[in-house]
Amino acid sequence: MATLAPSSSTLLFSNLPSNLSPPSLLSSPRISLSSSSSQSSPLSSFLSISPTSFTYPTFSRRISSSTFTVKASAAKKKALIVNTNSGGHAVIGFYFAKELLGSGHEVTIMTVGDQNSDKMKKPPFSRFSEIVSAGGRTVWGDPAEIGKAVEGATFDVVLDNNGKDLDAVRPVADWSKSAGVEQFLFISSAGIYVPTDEPPHVEGDAVKESAGHVGVEKYIAEIFSSWAVFRPQYMIGSGNNKDCEEWFFDRIVRKRPVPIPGSGMQLTNIAHVRDLSSMLTAAVENPETASNKIFNCVSDRAVTLDGMAKLCAQAAGLSVEIVHYDPKAVGVDAKKAFPFRNMHFYAEPRAAKDILGWRATTNLPEDLKERFDEYVKIGRDKKQMKFEIDDKILESLKVPVAA
Repeated sequence: MATLAPSSSTLLFSNLPSNLSPPSLLSSPRISLSSSSSQSSPLSSFLSISPTSFTYPTFSRRISSSTFTVKASAAKKKALIVNTNSGGHAVIGFYFAKELLGSGHEVTIMTVGDQNSDKMKKPPFSRFSEIVSAGGRTVWGDPAEIGKAVEGATFDVVLDNNGKDLDAVRPVADWSKSAGVEQFLFISSAGIYVPTDEPPHVEGDAVKESAGHVGVEKYIAEIFSSWAVFRPQYMIGSGNNKDCEEWFFDRIVRKRPVPIPGSGMQLTNIAHVRDLSSMLTAAVENPETASNKIFNCVSDRAVTLDGMAKLCAQAAGLSVEIVHYDPKAVGVDAKKAFPFRNMHFYAEPRAAKDILGWRATTNLPEDLKERFDEYVKIGRDKKQMKFEIDDKILESLKVPVAA
């Protein structure tokens, strides 16, 4: 049983060990929530969850993280990262490249598109000199002509951090297969899980068969003897070019109300990108252990939407005014008005913890302080901004906005 204090802003998981199988074969442990009348600090009350007993339909043996030992491979690998040129996932390839290089591996990162495009002037691409100075190689090109882009180089490991459907990934996968690549990794998405009334999402939960990522997952499982899939959610970290915490900072520093859809108690998962890269690196250095597995590439704590606003305000050393609204009643599209899904949406990194021995380091209160320092350093707190959708919401709610 879980106890939720009215002002709780974060979630602490207590995980059970598990064994993993290919996509959509596992059932998941579930939680039930009950409210508590106890009073506590908005930023210090937590929800502890112990999943209820459950049975996997295809396995009778469990892996215990307390007894399972992962031995890191001593072999140095040649890795190719096929990196997207836009969106929040681009920063994953950047961090992963730096972590692999720091561990002594050889890395080539191929970014989709043209090196001279305007997109390359923004982070993380504007920081690719950090990869080069660490001994890595950066190239640009078309995934459909990947052999040409890498100029005949050979690799032990390929990560596709670009494609969202089979049309985009097949050329990379087929080339990797023909080139004798030993391990193929794919960045999928936790967004492919079918919404559930019994969170959190765990590896093996039902997925949306129509999702493009699902088609990719099935294809690479068919053609590679060693593959692994990673399903991230929301992430923060220096170099990310998709707003997450910045959305909250933009309003807090300007003393504007922060409009949050629904009750604000919806749970989500926000991980620092360093945790995503460390999980990927663990798979590269333990290929047999990671082989043919799916990993939720997330942190091991959830946060409420209201809690995220409060933690961002705490990081900025400012107060925050939160207002709640019904998107339909106000007449706005919640997807455009707010950076997160208006529902419980969070996954648990059970497979990585039980199989790879991985541990999360995300600490939102501290990580957000670092992010706010950078936010101010680049001058975004002084940038002129328009809040047209916010203004529509606030006007509908008759909430005044300071001039």
